[in-house]
Amino acid sequence: MQHLPPFIAPSEHHDADSALAQIQHIYQHSVNHLRQAMREFVAGADMANTRVRAFYPFVRVQISSASRKKEGLSSRLSYGFVAEPGRFETTLTRPDLFAFYIRQQLALLLQNHGVSLQVGTSNQPIPIHFSLAEDEHMEGSLSPERQALMREVFDLPDLNAMDDGIANGTHEPAPSEARPLSLFTAPRIDYSLQRLRHYTGTSPHWFQNYVLFTNYQFYIDEFIALGRAEMHNPDSEYIAFVEPGNMVTRRVGLPPEDVDALGQMPPRLPQMPGYHLVRKGHSGITMVNIGVGPANAKTITDHIAVLRPHAWLMLGHCAGLRTTQQLGDYVLAHAYVREDHVLDEELPLWVPIPALAEVQVALERAVSEVTGSQGPELKRLMRTGTVASTDNRNWELLPTHNVASTPQRRFSQSRAVALDMESATIAANGFRFRVPYGTLLCVSDKPLHGEIKLPGMANHFYRERVNQHLQIGIRAVSLLRNAGPEQLHSRKLRSFAEVAFQ
Repeated sequence: MQHLPPFIAPSEHHDADSALAQIQHIYQHSVNHLRQAMREFVAGADMANTRVRAFYPFVRVQISSASRKKEGLSSRLSYGFVAEPGRFETTLTRPDLFAFYIRQQLALLLQNHGVSLQVGTSNQPIPIHFSLAEDEHMEGSLSPERQALMREVFDLPDLNAMDDGIANGTHEPAPSEARPLSLFTAPRIDYSLQRLRHYTGTSPHWFQNYVLFTNYQFYIDEFIALGRAEMHNPDSEYIAFVEPGNMVTRRVGLPPEDVDALGQMPPRLPQMPGYHLVRKGHSGITMVNIGVGPANAKTITDHIAVLRPHAWLMLGHCAGLRTTQQLGDYVLAHAYVREDHVLDEELPLWVPIPALAEVQVALERAVSEVTGSQGPELKRLMRTGTVASTDNRNWELLPTHNVASTPQRRFSQSRAVALDMESATIAANGFRFRVPYGTLLCVSDKPLHGEIKLPGMANHFYRERVNQHLQIGIRAVSLLRNAGPEQLHSRKLRSFAEVAFQ
């Protein structure tokens, strides 16, 4: 016997606000049904032979002509429209978290195609794990036997409903199936929201639209100091600073909010701790210490991508590969050699990862402004070139004689000027998920030339460069933000058969 919420019939909408309101109504209706059933289950209710189910909302649009109706800003965007006639739809989740995004995407569809939107209840079940509120942990009191019974009563996450075929360009709809409107289905988004809480120790609610990644804790220490200093500045553009455990510090003079009371100091730092300098409209800066290695870089960008940020930048250390480089020099990546291997199945190696002009200009200008360098002096301090990323931290120990190919030879043939373990992964996943990306690294050693970091050199290097490097990243974010997100989402990131949503 199925226990379902009362059915909500599909409805037609000619404006984004009413469509969003209906999406929110259907979603809340569904999760309320699941939460109540879960409370009864935890309380010991007999649910033998009962299947409790509720479903995600969907939005659907039927396009008879791919010609766009409006000129102006929307016609210059790389998203917000479909390339050919047909039926398109997607399931949606967390309309509370994504309200602004959903409304914007629906409004662009209406502007560009002049059609109505259909909103209804899909046939995609909401897994019980994804229906619970972030601060609701009622399942923790269940006995092992009762936990095992959950799968017989409720829907659990289904991996078949959350693969990345749409983003990878491999999804092939059946002849009678609608084509996708979004890169991600609702279950795929919910899965990533769960993972973000786990890996970063912070709620997805706090993530900002501009993300900095680093591979060293030194950068995080500086970001924490900066965040706390901003909270003591009554004129700061930032309104809150959030640390792992959802520990919220409000800017001086601002009253606490209800959500602040949910913060709790974690017993230990999560695997990839996240910190958030919050600005109105999610236009602030999130910084994540991804640690070392391409697997971490792929993991965190797989999940942050569902939040549809406007840009992510890598700030970290690298090995300089040229004799002319000095420790502390910067490298602005304009190409990548992908020897990280973690994305080989999703993004073939023959796919180029282009540099994005808007991001490159912002990073170069930020280096110039923060360091006060221009012209030849800027070129001496910052080299633009290819960055190679490897999955072998000890690549320099591989044999260099009597082998067909060596890392040194490949790096030389590719004209690489620097080497790290994360940058190519972050850029490639930005390309794959249509998130604008960029890389600015700082040379911390030169293993090919016998210059490795000794303790004294390392301490001096970190004191001199980490704060400056972080300031450059923050300045680059300001430049990108001031230019506007519509300038960032490049057509280079979108295919000729692209989904409509950004």
